Order: sequence, then C-alpha cells, then structure tokens
Amino acid sequence: MKFLLISAAVLFGAYKLYYSLRPRHTAPAVFPLKPEYKRILAESFPYYQKLPSRLKGKFERRVMSFILRKRFISRSKQIPVVTSEMKVLIAASAVQLTFGLPYVELIHFYKILIYSNDYYSHISRRYHKGETNPMHGIIVFSWNNFSHGLFPHDGINLGLHEMAHALRLENSIRNGEHNFLDSRALSHWEKLAAKKIAVIQQGDNRFLRDYGGVNQEEFFAVSVEAFFEVPDAFLSNLPELYHAMVKLLKQDPLNLENLYLK
Repeated sequence: MKFLLISAAVLFGAYKLYYSLRPRHTAPAVFPLKPEYKRILAESFPYYQKLPSRLKGKFERRVMSFILRKRFISRSKQIPVVTSEMKVLIAASAVQLTFGLPYVELIHFYKILIYSNDYYSHISRRYHKGETNPMHGIIVFSWNNFSHGLFPHDGINLGLHEMAHALRLENSIRNGEHNFLDSRALSHWEKLAAKKIAVIQQGDNRFLRDYGGVNQEEFFAVSVEAFFEVPDAFLSNLPELYHAMVKLLKQDPLNLENLYLK
C-alpha cells in the first residue's frame, strides 16, 4: 500500500510538472471524431450545426481531445453508465465556449461528475443543478437540467454556465494554461459588468437573469448563456456588453461564418 501511495504521488507530480513546463496553448492531439460522436453533434448540438463546413473538423478534433483528457463519472443509480451522448454534448459545450480562443483544455478540471437530476451537496448543504469546484478539479452537472439547456433557446444553458465558471477560474490558476484571456478585453468587460451588476441589484434589470447580480462570477456565467443562446436579444438590449463579450471570447455567435481560428 505504501508503495502504491508513493507511486501515485510520483505520477501526480509528473503530471503537474508536465503541465507547468509544456508550451502554452498547445494544439489538441489529432484524433478523428468517432462516427457515432459526429452523428450526435450533427443531430443534437445547435452551435455545431451552425458552423461553416471549414470549421467543423477543428471543432470535432477539440471535442475528441476533451473527451480523451477528462474522466466522466456517473453519480446516480439512474445513470449506470456515462453514455456517448453525455460525453459528446458536455465536451461540445466546453469547446463552444472556448472555440475562438487559442486551444484551451481547462486542464485543472479533470473530472466531470454527472447526476440524473438536482443533487444535494454536502459541501454547500443545499441542492444544485450543477457546480464548478476548483478545490477538487471537478465540474458537476445534473443531466436533466443540462439536456434541457440545449433546447429551447431561452437564455438558460447549464452546460455553458458551468463551463463559463471553469473558464474564468482556469484563466487565473497558474498551471501552464492561465492568462489566455486578453487582459485588456477582460478589464473592459469587468468594468461594464460592475455597472450592470449594480443595475440588477437596484431592481432595474430588463434583460439578463437576476442571478447575474449575485457577483461577477455569476454575472459572467449568465452573460455567456445569453451570449450564445439569445445573441440577437443580447445585442439589442446591451450592445456595449455584447461587443465586449465578442472581444473577450474572440467569436461572434451572430457571425460564425467569419470566425477566424489561428
């Protein structure tokens, strides 16, 4: 047992060293997407469906890389096995959010936990639909709420919400992948966000969900949901904030045809 513990510690240390020394923003390993996975994207993921043909291959490779680098774990008896659909759609949510950026793996978050429905957290002592826990490197989803977020487009998308939390955290965790968000774009966004949060807290909110007024982290997650789910309404109601999101994430959901990836 002692040998196993030492071996595990050595392996973990090597893993951390690899990510701290490797070149930043390295491209994903080139593994073709399984035909079954591609079918799931084509049938069930709206963002992928809207991408121009020239970008679908890159999206597929990033999805495959994400799946291979994460551990997907069921936490419900109702989900005896994590299905291909679950892996693909969760991975696609992460890739959608980061698609305009230099390749971001969210390497700090190596476990994806999946519950069938709302679950009780012994840490916060309340029920959750999802959460992002940097201390344990996990992202958690209730599958019922996750899948509902894909359709209809109502500005609520659990997958994007939790991935947005992970993105903000990953940007500040020193692990070889941090600081991928443009600092000027982030600073500008944060100034606009502070003003909008104050408006929400004063009870004069007319577009984004009130939950965004809790703090800047929740405001970012709520903004990401609206940015991808209802971009027309977002641009119409909050044009300055919308354009700040475009610069921060380096993509425009209303103009994916002209998305340029390095």
